Amino acid sequence: MKINNKLFIMVALLAMGSVAQAAKTITSSAIKLVPDGKTVNTAAIQRAIDDLSRRGGGTLVIQPGRYVTGTIEMKSNTELHLEQGATLLGSLNPLDYIDVTQQGADRSDPAKFNYLSLALIEAYQATNIKLTGQGTIDARGCEVSLAIDSLHKAGVRKDPNYFDRLNRPREAMRPNLFTINGCDGIEVSGLRLRNAACWGLVFFRCKNLKIEQVDVHNRAYWNNDGIDIVDCHHVVIRDSHVDAADDGICLKSDKLEDTNDDIQVYNCSVESSASAIKFGTNSAGGFQNITIRDIKVSNTFRSAVAIEAVDGAIVRNVLIENIQALNTGNPIFIRLGQRHADRRAAVIDGVTIRNMVCEVPFERPDVGYKLRGPITNTMRNPMPSSIVGIPGTKVRNVTIENVTLIYPGGADKGLRYIPMWELGKIPEQIDRYPEFDMFGELPCYGFYVRHADGITFRNVNLLLRNDDFRPAFVLDDASNVKFDNVTYPFGKKNNQIYDSAKQ
Repeated sequence: MKINNKLFIMVALLAMGSVAQAAKTITSSAIKLVPDGKTVNTAAIQRAIDDLSRRGGGTLVIQPGRYVTGTIEMKSNTELHLEQGATLLGSLNPLDYIDVTQQGADRSDPAKFNYLSLALIEAYQATNIKLTGQGTIDARGCEVSLAIDSLHKAGVRKDPNYFDRLNRPREAMRPNLFTINGCDGIEVSGLRLRNAACWGLVFFRCKNLKIEQVDVHNRAYWNNDGIDIVDCHHVVIRDSHVDAADDGICLKSDKLEDTNDDIQVYNCSVESSASAIKFGTNSAGGFQNITIRDIKVSNTFRSAVAIEAVDGAIVRNVLIENIQALNTGNPIFIRLGQRHADRRAAVIDGVTIRNMVCEVPFERPDVGYKLRGPITNTMRNPMPSSIVGIPGTKVRNVTIENVTLIYPGGADKGLRYIPMWELGKIPEQIDRYPEFDMFGELPCYGFYVRHADGITFRNVNLLLRNDDFRPAFVLDDASNVKFDNVTYPFGKKNNQIYDSAKQ
């Protein structure tokens, strides 16, 4: 029988393609992972991911069960998919966590680690990586942190920057949940993400990042941020929930030559014992072309929205809208400072916050957190929102529009009282760490505006549950401040808006 060579070759190629395609999905049972919650599976998981990447890419499917692992490095064109009922558990041995950017370094020497580089899931300069599914990644961060602490105290693995005053290891020694560094094309979707020893999901200098439908619960130990975006471009975070002992969704900038650009965060809910939506504190390069909308904030100790440029950051074209914040300690905190005298002056120029409702309680709103953020001035009256620059460098062109803020009132002169002739005694705190309570007692209940230019309040409604002896607004070294349809609980404009320039 005569064989058609062309047909034979075509059939052979199709068969080879089918085999190759089938080989691109590997299951946890196929590579003999042990789902007993005890056996450390790191080596087998890493071999599978490395092999998939070498063969052009593919998916490792983790089937139902409890799989212990140390650091897993995602490689280009690979996906880690956790089926419902599958749980990756962080190893309780601190030595099972490595820094994949320092592959040749002595990993027993903490001085060789990059800051915040350790993690349960890592990637470095990879492209097209995915972490998906309906399963759970639980880093068991409290147990890991205590093990790290024990190794330090036993002299086995010393932390050179150990936090003696607070009796705990510093952040660099404690692994994040994710550290994704210098990658392009990242998807994280559907997963339940739990209990890092340090920060949660951390992305350094990444591009084309999508995070959707994740549930982040990161309250196991200190400094437990939820999601941190550091000098990234083209980012979407949507339809997710974050509950964090530290900042919830946080944009950071580490390098003067970098910036966060084209960041969209929408349809998320956030709870935090620090701030819910935060720009900073690390704020060297900047934050530009940022849209944050349709956010529900609850049970949050610090600010619903905090924009902090204190390390030289350029902040421009920021839109924050449709924010509902209940039981939240502070509505809005915008701070321009200068923590480093040798750096360029920061810029905040072009921020709009609109369509926001925030309800502030009299007491702390985060009583359910075991690890609660510190407060620097415990004996004070309820704090207002703030828009504050520094002498010679003003916050510029901020619009607060369609905003209702419900404050507790109940301020008492017997507790603290700053008369208007003592505004100059409010500390500038130019080089201090920024927080909404950093200035101590403030002389108003609604908005404190200092060293600012071009601030517009439009359709702003302030409400009080109890009387407050302080005015609604205090302006100090503030120019071109416009009030359009602003309402107060009682009184007239001339005794609710105090402007030091007009006295």
